[in-house]
Amino acid sequence: MTFNAIKQLFYGLYLTNSFGYRLWKTNDPMEKKRLRLAYSKAQLNALNITIKIENIDKLPQDGQYLIIGNHRSIIDPPIIEVALKDTEVFGPWISKKELYNSFFFGAFVRNAGSILLDREKNQMSSFFADIKKAVKQGESIFIFPEGTRNKTDKPLTAFKDGSRIIALKNKLPILPVYIKTDAGKALKNALDDSKLEQEITIVIGEIIDNKTKTNLEVLYRKTFSLEEKES
Repeated sequence: MTFNAIKQLFYGLYLTNSFGYRLWKTNDPMEKKRLRLAYSKAQLNALNITIKIENIDKLPQDGQYLIIGNHRSIIDPPIIEVALKDTEVFGPWISKKELYNSFFFGAFVRNAGSILLDREKNQMSSFFADIKKAVKQGESIFIFPEGTRNKTDKPLTAFKDGSRIIALKNKLPILPVYIKTDAGKALKNALDDSKLEQEITIVIGEIIDNKTKTNLEVLYRKTFSLEEKES
């Protein structure tokens, strides 16, 4: 591990815990949005990463959505947060139990506005109840439909079934976003070289009607011209 990587590790730990504490002190959704955005900017600035948005005209300024995106890196949430910085779109992230209990991310994730997904539970009623509560409060839902980070050389892995169910149950239109730059490689590059400046491109897709019968993964691939799923 390089000296820069160690320095970034400790700074990242400081950011997640200090912002986690500030998030714990407020229940105001828009204040949480402001703090999450401030954290995201600080984290990306430390890595010398800037965000470029393609199709910004397709980005809604307000409303409620199920925001879906591809997932290659731990910095994907900050990337999406920064992309939505000038909108009023806000809501909880669907987060795995491992993140809730993480030494590095736990305090931030638990307080930032997240909904716990515990796949070890037989019953998912509390999970869907938490989502319904957030939607009733006027919030959107953020999720990575792949379920975990994509560590393959393909641009996308198979979607889990839950995203479509969430959209249907809560009557949420689906806003697809695609992080075109490999954020995992960008993060590695940043940890290797502190002076390297990088730009990550995120693409905004057309809003998808939650009632559409076409497979969500197929629609996502078509929206961003990704290769078809292998049979």
